[in-house]
Parts: sequence; C-alpha cells; structure tokens
Amino acid sequence: MPVRDAEVADAEEICALIEEHAVYEGNTTLKLDRVEMTKHLFGPEPKAWVLIAESPDAPGEVAGFAFCSWNFSTWEARPGIWLDDLFIRPQHRRHGLGGELLNALRTRTSGRVEWDMQEGNEKADAFYRQLGAEPVPEWVRYRWRP
Repeated sequence: MPVRDAEVADAEEICALIEEHAVYEGNTTLKLDRVEMTKHLFGPEPKAWVLIAESPDAPGEVAGFAFCSWNFSTWEARPGIWLDDLFIRPQHRRHGLGGELLNALRTRTSGRVEWDMQEGNEKADAFYRQLGAEPVPEWVRYRWRP
C-alpha cells in the first residue's frame, strides 16, 4: 500500500507539497519555515500529523499527502480528524491515491473526518461525493486570526 505515516525525514517534502498546493490554488508567495514545521509535526508535542502517498509506479517517490489534526465532537463524545490539506501532485492523479489517503484516515477514528473545500471546485466535489462524503448544510465556518 503506498500510504504511510510521515517521518521527520519527510519534513522538506511536506513543506514542498504545501507550497505546490498553494500555487495550484493561486498563492504563489507561500514559503514555509521548514524548522518551524518540523517542530510542529515531529517535536515533543506534535500539533498535527501527515500521511504520505507514494507513487505506485516509483516506490519511495512522494506523490501526495494528507495533513491532519485531531478534533473532538462533544455531541458524539469521540475524537475525529480534521483534514486541513489533501493534495496529490498532478502527474500522480487518477491512480486512486486520494481515495487511499481518505480511507486510511477513516480507519483511524470512529468519529467524524471533516474538511473544507473551496466553493466551485466541481472536480473535488464529485470526488468527495463518490466516496460517500456530504457537504454540511446550514453551517458556516468562521476564522479568527490574531
């Protein structure tokens, strides 16, 4: 199976994937601090975690990732997963890697797996619905920054 947990040696590749995803979404200025990201993912108190999808055609070649953290639902009384980022490099798409990453997340919790999707992303919407995921009606996401 080409999905695995990220290791500290993957930190540079994880940052590169995030920056590539930003470019794909139209942000050409994002540059991450590799040391800071490594600390947050692999330090003594990790704040997030990553699953890596490797190319089925070239073992060891990173094709994409899922960037996640734990959340908790008071109404369900169980932990779930917040998927902050899911990205497969364009040359590795259409091989089922996105589905494999999401299925791997599903096996890690009996709670909810949730994420945001940019409005108008019809390809992503079709992909998520094909997996059985649904948009959350009547909820609006808020963001409060320092």
